[in-house]
Amino acid sequence: MTKNMELAAAKALYKAIDEKFGRNIVLIDLQELTPLADYFFIATGTSAPQLAALADTAEETLTKHGMKLRHREGIHSANWILLDFGAIVVHLFDKEAREYYNLERIWGDAKTISL
Repeated sequence: MTKNMELAAAKALYKAIDEKFGRNIVLIDLQELTPLADYFFIATGTSAPQLAALADTAEETLTKHGMKLRHREGIHSANWILLDFGAIVVHLFDKEAREYYNLERIWGDAKTISL
C-alpha cells in the first residue's frame, strides 16, 4: 500500500469517526520516528457503547480501503481500544484514559496531520 493510499484511508477514517461523533480526532505522522507504524489515529468517545461503535466503524472503513486488521485490544475494557492495521494504529479512548496516556505528548516530536 502506498503512502498516498494510507493517507486516503486515514482521511476516510476521520470522516467516518467524525460522523459517529468521535471527538478530538488527531492523526500523528510517525514515519520519521519509528518503524512501529506510519500513523497513529487517535479519537475520544464519550461512553463504552460509543467506543465500541467507533471501533466497528474504524475496522469497517479501513478494511474497505484494503487494510487488514492485525491485532485488536481493549474491546472489553472500553476505556482504550487499540486496532493495529500495520501502517495505521487506531487508538480510541474515553476522556480520562486519553488524558492519562496522552499519546500526543509522548509522540510530541511527530508531525500532526490536519484532516
